[in-house]
Amino acid sequence: MRNLKLYFILIAGVFITITSCKKKEEKSAVIAKDELVKFDSTYIPNFIAKFPDFKEFEGELKEVYQKRNYHYVWYDKDGRIDFAEVLYNRINQIKNDGVQVQLPYKKQIDDLFDQRESKKPGPESDFLVSSMYFFYTKNVLQGLDAEKSKQTGWFLPRENVSYVDYLDELLKDPYSIKKDQGELIGQYYNLKKALHKFREIQKAGSWGTIQLAEGVKSLKVGDSSTAVAQIRKKLFLIGDLKNDSKKTIFDDELKEALTKYESRHHRKFDNKIGPAMVANLNVSVEDRIKTIIVNMERCRWINPETMNAKELVAVNIPSYRMQYFKDGKRVLESNVVVGKELNKTVVFSGQMSYLVFSPYWNIPPSIIKNEIKPGIEADSDYLAKHNMEWNNGNVRQKPGPNNSLGLVKFMFPNSNNIYLHDTPAKSLFGRDARALSHGCVRVEKAKELANKILEGDKNWNAKKIDEAMNAGTEKYYTLNHKIPVYIAYFTAWADENGNVSFYQDIYKRDDKLANLLYTQAK
Repeated sequence: MRNLKLYFILIAGVFITITSCKKKEEKSAVIAKDELVKFDSTYIPNFIAKFPDFKEFEGELKEVYQKRNYHYVWYDKDGRIDFAEVLYNRINQIKNDGVQVQLPYKKQIDDLFDQRESKKPGPESDFLVSSMYFFYTKNVLQGLDAEKSKQTGWFLPRENVSYVDYLDELLKDPYSIKKDQGELIGQYYNLKKALHKFREIQKAGSWGTIQLAEGVKSLKVGDSSTAVAQIRKKLFLIGDLKNDSKKTIFDDELKEALTKYESRHHRKFDNKIGPAMVANLNVSVEDRIKTIIVNMERCRWINPETMNAKELVAVNIPSYRMQYFKDGKRVLESNVVVGKELNKTVVFSGQMSYLVFSPYWNIPPSIIKNEIKPGIEADSDYLAKHNMEWNNGNVRQKPGPNNSLGLVKFMFPNSNNIYLHDTPAKSLFGRDARALSHGCVRVEKAKELANKILEGDKNWNAKKIDEAMNAGTEKYYTLNHKIPVYIAYFTAWADENGNVSFYQDIYKRDDKLANLLYTQAK
């Protein structure tokens, strides 16, 4: 009995000792963690003084550490957290995102990540990783600030994102930054694939130059020329030909590939290889890369939630195309005519709120001054011949099939006085280059667009829409919900496989943006 009592005393003693040691270990760990993860707020100004190229992130640094009561972000008692390594890996691949700017103090950061961090880091290490994070978000996710994007003629709204708050989300799911989805619009990642493709072509040095023989104006099916082999090679490199047979004969295989190439660029192939096509295919691979990078930058300026709208009308000026989406699916695509160089269509967004059937065209004062009044002076019957009339000191064109706005217009009130509308000049849609209007967007499939927009509206059907368009009497109809309209400017557009289409920079905006991107990289 005495031995049994002694046994229980010994067991209790061991238990108390273990518990006591465990508490000491826990206390020690807490103390060690506190010593590691907390620092004085005055460290940040000192850090900026030592690393002045990170001055632009000083505000974010103060915010992120104040939010965490001046505890470390990237280190805990076990060393550097995994997300820091993920971020460092993205920084080392930042050229894949078309970013031209070099990360400041790259050597110091490389040295930092070369270390195993067996010793306790100082606050400077944490600040360097935080600065690297804000460099990444600024250059890969945010892009140029709104004032600079406006300098390039971009007036679509820019979303204000807190990348301090975004860091909280990433710390919960570090590997979400590697998924290439949701951070930016899908087109960005398509262009990223295209950038990789063209850089591989550049690396291989295989682009070459196409030359038509002297005196040869064009080549047709059946013709033989070294230029045919050169074109065949380029179409193989960019993916329009599955194999490069190196044949010099313009055969049906090449014709099919050229048809595909021209169709992707929304041009009609006339079954000939002429100077214009050769010039297009001869644009240097370096210039193509620059165009892709410029358009990746434009993608950064669009809220990725845009495509989640229940309905959306999108116009891309350089491609002369309009697309109408419902529930994320494209339900209509149409050729459009946009503003000519002197009357540029503005890059902006609005909310389509009403349609006008059989519209009057209230002619802008500038057109009255520059076109109508000189016409009246030359011909007193000018107004009658053009179905126009004076209206309270202004001129308007009466409704009808010859009205310049056609039979219907789609209104999204804005200070630029731009809208979508029909047109009687249907022949213009047959041209490849369609920068021909005074600024508004003429829609080839205007009737189809009206039908799609009013689909499901109990007040309308196809017959009623047709009657309203041809009534000759102006009729307004307010939509039961507003539809977002985005007018954008992309000179490169890629599919999910990275097959890219290039469009003419009709307003000469690419070089200006490229200069901003490449200059800041120097």
